[in-house]
Order: sequence, then C-alpha cells, then structure tokens
Amino acid sequence: MVDRSESDSRTLLRRLRDTLATPGDGQDRLDRITHLIAHSMRTQVCSIYLFRDPETLELCATEGLNPEAVHKTRMRLGEGLVGRVARTGQPANTANAPAEPGFRYMPETGEEIYSSFLGVPIQRVGEKLGVLVVQSREARLFSDDEVYGLEVVAMVLAEMTELGAFTGDQGGIGAAHRFPVMFRGSTGQEGAAEGRVWLHEPRVVVTNPVGDDPDAEKARLDEAVSTLQAQIDDMLIGSASMDKEQRQVLEAYKMLAHSRGWVRRMSEDIDLGLSAEAAVEKEQSTARARLEQSTDAYLRERLHDLDDLSNRLLRLLTGQGKDTGAELPENPVLVARNIGPAELLDYGRKLKGVVLEEGSVGSHAAIVARALAIPLVIHAARITNEALNGDPILVDGDQGIVHLRPEETVAAAFRDKIAMQAEAQKRYADLRNQPAVDRAGNRVSLMMNAGLMADLPSLKGSGADGVGLFRTELQFLIRSRVPRRGELAALYKRVIDAAQGAKVQFRTLDIGSDKVLPYMKPQEEPNPAMGWRAIRLGLDKPGVLRMQLQALIRASEGRPLSVMFPFVATPDEFNAAKATLLREIDREATLGRPVPSDLRVGAMLETPSLAFAPDSFFAGCDFISIGGNDLKQFFFAADRENERVRRRYDTLDVSFLGFIEQIITRCAASDTALSFCGEDAGRPIEALTFAALGIRKLSMRPASIGPVKHLLRRADLTELKAAIDAARAGGVQTVRPAVTAYLAGLQG
Repeated sequence: MVDRSESDSRTLLRRLRDTLATPGDGQDRLDRITHLIAHSMRTQVCSIYLFRDPETLELCATEGLNPEAVHKTRMRLGEGLVGRVARTGQPANTANAPAEPGFRYMPETGEEIYSSFLGVPIQRVGEKLGVLVVQSREARLFSDDEVYGLEVVAMVLAEMTELGAFTGDQGGIGAAHRFPVMFRGSTGQEGAAEGRVWLHEPRVVVTNPVGDDPDAEKARLDEAVSTLQAQIDDMLIGSASMDKEQRQVLEAYKMLAHSRGWVRRMSEDIDLGLSAEAAVEKEQSTARARLEQSTDAYLRERLHDLDDLSNRLLRLLTGQGKDTGAELPENPVLVARNIGPAELLDYGRKLKGVVLEEGSVGSHAAIVARALAIPLVIHAARITNEALNGDPILVDGDQGIVHLRPEETVAAAFRDKIAMQAEAQKRYADLRNQPAVDRAGNRVSLMMNAGLMADLPSLKGSGADGVGLFRTELQFLIRSRVPRRGELAALYKRVIDAAQGAKVQFRTLDIGSDKVLPYMKPQEEPNPAMGWRAIRLGLDKPGVLRMQLQALIRASEGRPLSVMFPFVATPDEFNAAKATLLREIDREATLGRPVPSDLRVGAMLETPSLAFAPDSFFAGCDFISIGGNDLKQFFFAADRENERVRRRYDTLDVSFLGFIEQIITRCAASDTALSFCGEDAGRPIEALTFAALGIRKLSMRPASIGPVKHLLRRADLTELKAAIDAARAGGVQTVRPAVTAYLAGLQG
C-alpha cells in the first residue's frame, strides 16, 4: 500500500476522531462524518445507512444526495446494492451501479446522476450495524486501496457506535446497550426469573479505535501475538493426556495464531490508522462475514476458533481479562454463548437463571439447569453482544423469551407472573404431605427426577414419593477424567442415604448423542440422537458399565436397589445388560460383600420398537419407564432439537395416546410396573391424561409435583377417561380441547 494512501487514511481517521470528540448530537456527528469522508475520498457522495430493525435499513445521513431523503428512504435487507452489502457483509464496488443486477432506483435521493458505487458494511464482530457508501459521477471502479481504506473507516464508525457516539433524538443509531431488547429463543428449562446480567465472558470494549503511532501499535500487536502463540504452544505441550479431537482443536488454534497472513493484514490496518485492538476486531469481523457465507460446515465451525483466538488477543492487548474484579450482582442471571456443566455447577444455586446463545434441550447445561431448578433459555441469538454486566433481565423459560433492560410495563407484568407462581407454590406446599389421590380414590405415585446430591433435599420438600430417575451421567460429565469406582460408590451411597428409605431408580449412563464426555472422543455421526449412545455404548464398552454397576451394588450396602437401562431398542440389549448386572452381583457375593436385599431391574422404553417386543421381554422386566422425550420424537419423526418441528406435534394426539395405551396393556398383561418420565410428566394436563389412561406412576422435576398433585386431587380420573374416549369416538386429532374443557369445569 502506498504511503499517500496510508497518510490520507490516518489523517481521515484522526479527523473522524476529533469530530466525534466535539459536542453535538448523533445526527450532527453523522452529517459531519459524511462530509469528511466525501471530501477525503474525492467523491461527490457519501451516505450512511443504518439498521432501524433487523430487516430494515434507513438513510440516516448523506453528503451529496437529496437531504430531504434522510430518515425517509428505507430498504429491506438484501434489497438493492446497499441491502446486498448489508446481507452479505461484503463490499460492493461497481463503475455502473444502475446496470448491476438487483439495483434499486430511489428517485427521492436524486442519485440518478451518479454512476460509480462503493459500499462497505458497518459491522462489529458479526454485529451488522449498517452500510457506508460513496458514489461518483464518473464511471470508475474504486481501487483496492480505496476499498480497504473505506473498510477501515467503517470499522472506526462501528467502534464509535459501541461507545455511544451517534446517539440523539434524531441520530442514526440508538444508544448502544441502553434500550429494551427482546430475544426469542427456546425453552431449555421452564420457570421465570428476574435479575441482573452476569456475563460468563465479558465482552472486550475497544475505547481507542484510532492509533496515532503506527510503529508503537504494531509493536504492541507483535508482543500480544507472541504471547498468544506461546500460550497455545504451552497448551499443546501439555496436551499429552488429551484425545485426538482435543489436540486437533489446539492444532487449529496454533495454525491460526501463527498465520502470517492474519498478522500481516492486522499490521496493514494499523498502517491505515487503526489501533492494534481495532485492527484485531476488523480482521475478526471481515473473516466472520466470509465464513458466515460459506456453505462448508467445517469452515463455519472455524468461526468459534476465530472468535476465541481474537478474544484472547484482545484481552492481552486491553488487559480486560475474564476476571474483571466485578462482583456477582444480586440475583445473577448468567449470559453466555455456551457453557460446560462443570462451569455451570461452579456457579451453583446462586444463579436465578441462565441464557445461552447456543445449547440444546438435551445438552449438559440443560441437564444441570434442570438439576439446579433454574430457568434456562437457549438459542437467544446475539444476546452476548447486546448484554452488559448488571443489565436488568427477565427470563421466561416457559416461553423461551428473554427481556433485556425491559420497559417498566413489561417488568411489572412479569413480576405479576412470578408473584402468581410464588403464590401457587405456597398453595402447593400445603399439599406436600397429602397423597396424590383423585376424587374417586385413585392414587398416583409422583416421583422426582434428580442427578445431583443437591437435588435430594427437594425430595421431602416437594412431596415426591421417591426418585423415579436418578441421572448418573452428570457425575461423568462434570469431570475431566473417568470417575473412580470408589468415588461413584460413595456418591450413590449418599443418594440412597438421603432418600431415607424412599425408592431411588438409578439409570445407568445415558451418554452419547449431545451428551459427550470431555474425555471421550466425539463420534462423527449424521444423526447422533439415533446413534451410538446410552446402552449401546455401555454394551460396547463393558468396562465402564461393569464399573458403574459395581459401584451401585456396593452403595446399596445390602439395601434394596433399582437399576434401569436407557435407550433399550431390543430385548437382547436388555438381557445382555441385565446379565452383566447379575454377574456382578454374584461376583460381589463371592468376594463376601453385601448384595442388595431386593433387586429390581427395568428398562426405559424410548424407542417404538421395544413396545412390540415379545411377551417374554415384559415378563423379564421388573418395571418399564416410558422415556417420553425420546419416544415422542421418534414416534412423530420430529427432532426435539429442531424448533421448526419439535412443537408441531401434540403429546395428546390420539395416535400417540393410542400407542401409550398399547404399552399400558402390555405391561398390565405381564404385571410389569409402568411409569412415565419426561417433560410431559410434569405438565399437569398431560400428566392427568396419562393417569386417566392407566399410568399410575409419573416422574418429573421437583417443582412440577405440586401443580400436578393439586390438579389431580380435584379431578376424577374415571370421568376424565370418559371425556377422552368420547372425544376420540368423535374423530378428533387431539384430545387436548376435551381434557381442557373437563378441567375447566372442575370446582375448587
């Protein structure tokens, strides 16, 4: 790049900085900026288009176009050349704009006399803010230096936007991080919470986008890059205990960190006038825009590597580490891109809620959030870019909605919802010691799901009859190595002790799919939910299964023990797993150790195939637990991680209920105990429907026991069954309206 270009660029950036430092509102600054850029680039036009909402761009300032068009000309994302730049995040450079495909003529702007067009995105780390445009009468392509220089200017505008430089009554961009924002995500764990944001990884704020001394800035960059490279090299040296997949991630980090092109481009940005920090963010934003457009899944996955490396480098340059010295606010709500189970457990019950940009309903974080009984919203896109530590936040886990910096009317309505839920919980607390019996005397056993020792105090407080599902995989997920048999035996013993005689049904390891152990190599499977997981993995890795079964036997210390195997698809799988358990019991007895006084062995019915197993299978099971979450997704062929389809099919669909009744009939014929476990077991309408069909044991999260028991004690299951049968006889697709109508007519 020629010296004149470097000098002109630095001069322009300094003038921009001075302009932004002078008093004035947002519109005044935008107007002066367009004048400066047009004059510096020797063009007749400079315009700034900014997003008014995620789909709409607005002309917010211009030098050269009709000033009457400001705040009146708007276009949709992808519409015209400006909309194309905004959508793709890539520059558009043409000598004959009207001849370009997709060109949109806007007569109110008076732009018909301008031929050449150069537009670059105003963006910051993937956050699209708008488009910066220059135009000239002469038909010419802008040079690479000019394109590059305008991108640098756009980067500074994006950074100054972050610092609130363009706010004002008429200004183009609203004050950053000040206005209410609603995020619509997905439910990871139900519940509602109000609190203050606590960022798991606070964002780095660049306060000095313009650098005065290029040599000094490049020296700072070189020092930070060298430190980053050394850190990654140290991690690789210490990676001997890591598996191949983890080493590959570090190798990818090393390749990026040692990329000469990456460092060269940042140095060139500094030559044009950016500070070292702004140069890092510019390259991060540019690379993100390219990768986000890629159809290659591998390249898109590298976004995380790029972001992590760039953020590490920014923290080295700014000194803004993860430990900022800030104290956890009152009623903290954790906001993060994603988080591991061990990290989430470190926060523990201090958290009021969790909001993630990524995650899944079956992820480690979701499992821990359920165990901690805190609301969780996942897929809240871009919330980490918008939220700041201490921001007021409302988490509606029931609807999958998050309100950041909510208006008072929204906050008041939300507090009313929380108050109503709290009042209802008080009413449910009065039922704690009351049996779950309907008006006709039918008793239903309400059990709780658990996975942590911290869950067990909820057993007595919730009014549960026992633990219908103890998830043993959490103890494996939160460790960096395989737990020892003695550690597991001690944990399982504490669980049995804490239950004080109440039944606890231990489910053996349900790992695989989206529950991958930190020390287990992830399997590249096209459909992991239907892949190598749960009992399939246990039978193929018998050492781990045997170790866990030995721990359970020793933990029982001669007391009753209930064990169930997950994701059983065929009787052979159950028989093989049961035989392994019986062999371990014989082995323990031979060694003179106490064995369970009563052993009950069951299976989770989560695959439709198992419902059609021979009678001998049901006769050989002491109990069957319907795993509703998996069974429903396989029955309807609707991935529960896919928001487009997971809510499309109703649990109370007559086809699904008919299938459930077949299972009830099979179990009754062999006198095999049957329970239902899953999200639907804790939803009062669904729970009562299952009970009316004949399932007399339901397992759910502790907070759901009160609402289910409250409704059950008001209902008559015989009457409800008659209403369900009448609806089915009428040819309905779902019995939900009939069940809802029956419950609405109850008194009290």
